[in-house]
Amino acid sequence: MTNKDISNVFSLLSKLMDIHDENSFKSKSYANAAFQIDRLPKELSELPRPDIAFQKGVGESVAKKIIELLDTGQLAQLNELIQKTPEGVRDLLNIKGIGPKKISTIWKELGVESPGELLYACNENRLIHHKGFGAKSQHSIKEALEFYFSNQERYLYAAIEPIAKQLEQFFKRLFSEDWVYITGAFRRQCDIIDELEFLILSPVEMIMEALSANEHFSLDREEDDVLHYKFQEAIHLTIYCCNEENLSQLLFFTSGTSDFNDAFDTQFPTIDYNSERSGDDQFFEAAGIQYIAPCLREEPSVIELAKAHAIPALIEVADIKGIIHNHSTWSDGHYSIEEMAKACIEKGYEYLVMSDHSVTSYYANGLSVERIRQQQEEIDRLNDTLYPFKIFKSIECDILGDGRLDYEDDVLASFDLVITSIHQNLKMTEEKAMMRLMGAITNPHTRILGHPTGRLLLSRKEYPIDHAKIIDACKAHNVVIEINANPRRLDLDWRWIRYAVKQGVMLSINPDAHSIDGIDDVRYGVLSAQKGMMTAKDNLSSLSLHEFEMFLKSR
Repeated sequence: MTNKDISNVFSLLSKLMDIHDENSFKSKSYANAAFQIDRLPKELSELPRPDIAFQKGVGESVAKKIIELLDTGQLAQLNELIQKTPEGVRDLLNIKGIGPKKISTIWKELGVESPGELLYACNENRLIHHKGFGAKSQHSIKEALEFYFSNQERYLYAAIEPIAKQLEQFFKRLFSEDWVYITGAFRRQCDIIDELEFLILSPVEMIMEALSANEHFSLDREEDDVLHYKFQEAIHLTIYCCNEENLSQLLFFTSGTSDFNDAFDTQFPTIDYNSERSGDDQFFEAAGIQYIAPCLREEPSVIELAKAHAIPALIEVADIKGIIHNHSTWSDGHYSIEEMAKACIEKGYEYLVMSDHSVTSYYANGLSVERIRQQQEEIDRLNDTLYPFKIFKSIECDILGDGRLDYEDDVLASFDLVITSIHQNLKMTEEKAMMRLMGAITNPHTRILGHPTGRLLLSRKEYPIDHAKIIDACKAHNVVIEINANPRRLDLDWRWIRYAVKQGVMLSINPDAHSIDGIDDVRYGVLSAQKGMMTAKDNLSSLSLHEFEMFLKSR
């Protein structure tokens, strides 16, 4: 059991105690334990049992429960609360904007026991009659519920990728190395995956027989040569059964969107798709056009570029030379600057841009002016030690409600690079959001606009902005736009990357790393950038150390 698992248990225990109006002091202590345990550098499961109580935020009482968890995999107190709490009420904890206290009111005073019932209650305007709720909060809850229901059984690419790879290897062992192909939205590198799709060169009956005894696969339905399964009762799985003659054709048509496929078929009606298997690149060759990578097979317009052989060489992970936008223990990161820098060196990068939170982000231990000076002194010392690797002084500076930045000009001028982002008061009209973003873009200290829409995929909708105006303004003011590579953000969205590239705006694939593992998130940013038809020359973090230093001096 990992620290993350233990933290989740204490977090749930605290929330359920609040729902049942149990001892608030203990509830808060368990919530604090959950927070601290998640940040511990060592796994509690690897420590001697007597040492657990001496870890930060633990203590003897919490340590006893941790040992119970490690020894039994369960917590008796939590099990009792779960038994007393309807499953639908527990599901309400997944709805943004509804805390345990409000859930208690919703359940005990309204008799609501599921997200579906709560949405109905909102539509009936029932919440506004209860203490703690008003028309505005009812509207926000209704929006959150609608968003929740629109995202059931959907997965982030990064979350489902290991499962997709495991299934691919499982099918290859079960059938043959050369008989299995992954296709669909996963092959197109979509940021959200609704189902995993595979081609298997095998008859329907053989596949059904091979999977019939496996408890992880449940057959939903069979349609001609297509099998629909549920994997582990959660993930939708579609298997296309094919033969030698139609494999390439199926691989082609299941890899593209219907709009792309229809356009291709219309423009090249004489192509014979019934050919021996040799991949789907043969059809582009037969059409006399440039090969279109699966990640680009979203929209028909790419076909015109392929006709002109104008699709550029897409950016690759190997093109990333430096890691921009990172957090350390100076704010809310898990590792010191030195640890982050040494990890970058081990991974082969040339530089690190350290961008901890600014002072208004008090919840993230944002840096005061005095702490900025102390951090910059530490970076100077580390640069002497780690040469020729270089750490750049940066900040992720909050964009305030009126469009101003979080520090005075003299403080902002002390950084090598300023990233500006919105973190608070995210519920805005487009007019308000644009005012704040334009205030940052036009500030001469802003070099990178961070995660421009504030979205969290499958969790939080983006605030509305006029993307074209923002991109054009960044071009006019020489501001780089971040592609935040955290797989929950992927912000700027790939659909607008193409427009930014066309306008000649520099972009930057940044991991927004809060840990050493987070550095590797640049890969997901690259996958998204590839969908945006981006090249290495369009990417700031692809500059070498010398080129990056010249970039910083150019303004």
